[in-house]
Amino acid sequence: MLATGPEAAGRRLDQWLAESLGADVSRSRVQALIRQGAVTVGGSPVVEARHRLAAGEEIAVEMPAPAPAGPAGEAIPLDIIYEDAELIVIDKPAGLVVHPGAGNASGTLVNALLHHCGDSLSGIGGVRRPGIVHRLDKDTSGVMVAAKTDRAHRALSEAFADHGVACALERAYVALVWGAPERKAGTIDAPLGRAKDRVRRAVVPQGRGDARRAVTHFSVRERFGAGPVAALVECRLETGRTHQIRVHMAHIGHPLVGDPDYGRGFRSKADSLPEPARSLAADFPRQALHAQLLAFRHPSSGEKMRFEAPVPADMAGLVDSFRNL
Repeated sequence: MLATGPEAAGRRLDQWLAESLGADVSRSRVQALIRQGAVTVGGSPVVEARHRLAAGEEIAVEMPAPAPAGPAGEAIPLDIIYEDAELIVIDKPAGLVVHPGAGNASGTLVNALLHHCGDSLSGIGGVRRPGIVHRLDKDTSGVMVAAKTDRAHRALSEAFADHGVACALERAYVALVWGAPERKAGTIDAPLGRAKDRVRRAVVPQGRGDARRAVTHFSVRERFGAGPVAALVECRLETGRTHQIRVHMAHIGHPLVGDPDYGRGFRSKADSLPEPARSLAADFPRQALHAQLLAFRHPSSGEKMRFEAPVPADMAGLVDSFRNL
């Protein structure tokens, strides 16, 4: 049972209650409890989060037992870079789907995390996405962080939603692209929205209803072959939209090698390459994209955490074949 003091008068119920319950219960969780009728004010249920409080009111919260996560734990090996009581950082391999969905009911990173972390995994992400605060495409490899407590989930989710504006979030990827940007470095500021199909994204006009701001900063690390034929590019995300790097690089005429969705028109370029680059590029089964760096502040200590993962063997071999042109 909680009681409001004079300072609570006129404040929103969800805001006051989130502060009163402490860091382990997020405001979104409080709002869900209110909608479910689990919060009473003066003995009567209140289902509006914006309900205004008065001084001297008694507020009760019925905390339901956490619902079991839908996915089951599976003994899928994890390449763990770092782990503590609050979070876990992994090097995700290409081919591993992050969370269950249509066509991927099992065999996902969530299944692996449930097996490894057990009951300690944060459930605030929902039944299908416990612990997940950001994601990588199935065929993109690299560093990911997952939350093991609601407090960590809230702090990390806010950092990713804020795109690092007010915190120390950094995300750097390496990509092998066809051709090479003329400039050594640059910024792609082009809003993204849905393409004609449900899965793909496209650069869309700013005024379109589904347009979302998307900014990618790139720098060319290496150029390969005459022309050049391809380049190794580092991309740093200011925002984190679905397929952002893949769409943005294709938008400026340099799609990722192996990209099945945004680089189809460039697949024939592999035919002009000498071996072994020709075979490796033609047969590469995924977009050549790797999340190499992730940095953020620890949700409890505030310490700057910085993690890197080496480029996996399949992509490293492909890059070396271009390097030897």
